[in-house]
Amino acid sequence: MSGPDAAELVGSVFQGRKRGRWQPRTQHLGSIVDVSRETIDEVLLTWFPAPASFTGEEIVEIACHGGVVVTKRLLDRLLEVGAEPAEPGEFSRRAFENGRIDLTQAEAIMDLISAQTELAARAANEQLAGRLGKALEAIRQDLIGLTAHLEAYIDFPEEDIDPDSSEVLENRGKAILQAIEKLLETADQGRILREGLRTVIAGAPNAGKSSLLNLLLGFDRAIVNEQAGTTRDTIEEVINLEGIPIRLIDTAGIRDSSEAIERQGIERSREQISRAELILQVIDGSAPASEADAVEISEGSRVLRILNKSDLSLHPDWKGIEAISLSCHSENAAEEIRRHLHDFLTKKGAVSSASLTAINARHQHCLSRAKKNAERALENLAAGESPEFIALDLRAALDAVGDVIGKTDVEEILEEIFSTFCIGK
Repeated sequence: MSGPDAAELVGSVFQGRKRGRWQPRTQHLGSIVDVSRETIDEVLLTWFPAPASFTGEEIVEIACHGGVVVTKRLLDRLLEVGAEPAEPGEFSRRAFENGRIDLTQAEAIMDLISAQTELAARAANEQLAGRLGKALEAIRQDLIGLTAHLEAYIDFPEEDIDPDSSEVLENRGKAILQAIEKLLETADQGRILREGLRTVIAGAPNAGKSSLLNLLLGFDRAIVNEQAGTTRDTIEEVINLEGIPIRLIDTAGIRDSSEAIERQGIERSREQISRAELILQVIDGSAPASEADAVEISEGSRVLRILNKSDLSLHPDWKGIEAISLSCHSENAAEEIRRHLHDFLTKKGAVSSASLTAINARHQHCLSRAKKNAERALENLAAGESPEFIALDLRAALDAVGDVIGKTDVEEILEEIFSTFCIGK
């Protein structure tokens, strides 16, 4: 429970140490009792006085025994004495509104809950600890300082404030721009850690695509049959590849077909390939090359080619091709393909475990605005425009960065102006 009356309400139904004798952040053994003072459950109660709590308000935590009936009775009892159910995300929202966390930390709580791999959980924990927020706050303070200097020069000419030279202003602006661009570069990593790398398994019918899916999953998810065209629709599953979430999508084999249902499946395959972040192109290495093997792949796509059925003799058409030679039926096939896939993604820079700073789509949108305005400020400075125009661009960049962490305050610029330049002293 969180709020100014939390301790009073819980104290009215808690039978144990009296509320006036509760020690902060110390567990107290007692019972929650109903209106007739009969025990609902024996519990451990912990009291966090404001502002030293997660929400910044008074909080009481009750640890009860598990089970639907006990928990429901306890909650019903608290509602009887005046408590109200929390809305989704309300505790985190109160923590933000009371200045305990910024918006990036609030978002990190949900990222941590929904993390699918240890690497994703680590990234969420680092964001929750304030790593991203501190980087953004540093950018924000630099923008405040630069904006304050320009506006002080504009608004208070009688104070004889010397403006920095164009070269100094340009260097400060470039440093800010570089810091923004560095964070924007983590957008892809953030999307992969949160949603998984969209990986499409593509190739001709009967090349072994479904066998590869089952191999990577570790269980039979797709039907495997000697008859070509078994897969008619896409199949999607997520695997954990040494901390990198991989969203595997098995597709129908691509070939010319007169069957309406199979043609529809092939069209879906092509659509998935066009949207893929990684394509695993499976080729039957024992068969001659055919038109079906020529999967349409856009330039710049990540592609890992796999020559399957290496237990059979390699057809001359595939000699010299850059690909992994594999048999999905060999004893060490799963370990081998996982190792090759991880090495491939590491070399391509899909995810770096060295730095887990990872912005999300909202951060990316705000920082793109900040970058655009910072670039325009530098262009206006180089063109010799009036300081008023440059200051407007810097303010817009400051607002955009502030939107990421939930801080947009004009008063801070005024405070910087007066404290730095001692105006009106």
